[in-house]
Amino acid sequence: MEETAIYTARAVQKYLRISPRKVRLVADLVRGEQVDVAITRLRFVNKKAAAYVSKVIKSAAANLRDRFEDEPLDNEDLIIREIYVDEGPTLKRIQPAPMGRAHPIRKRSSHVTVVVTRKEVEVEDEPKVSEE
Repeated sequence: MEETAIYTARAVQKYLRISPRKVRLVADLVRGEQVDVAITRLRFVNKKAAAYVSKVIKSAAANLRDRFEDEPLDNEDLIIREIYVDEGPTLKRIQPAPMGRAHPIRKRSSHVTVVVTRKEVEVEDEPKVSEE
């Protein structure tokens, strides 16, 4: 059996002080894209989370290049295999309200995880000859 290297790397940004719901909107835009296309697309997205997601994607690509230094890997050769946003801890605050009441404020945070992998080179299979 041949041993093949698995070209994957990941990066995690934890405790990001932005709601996971807002970050997921941006993460869904680049899922499955090439790394260079995703970074270019995020540059023009008018959301605060776009800068954070772009930074994590660049970090994951750099982790892969660092892991396999002997291989020349460009951003065109890498794709985003997985990107997901989990909920982090919530800071609970109160807003004073009339008549001595207090309304809760939940300041949410999120964890962003990106897994990048090398794009599979598609090799055209030779047509099979049926033996009849």
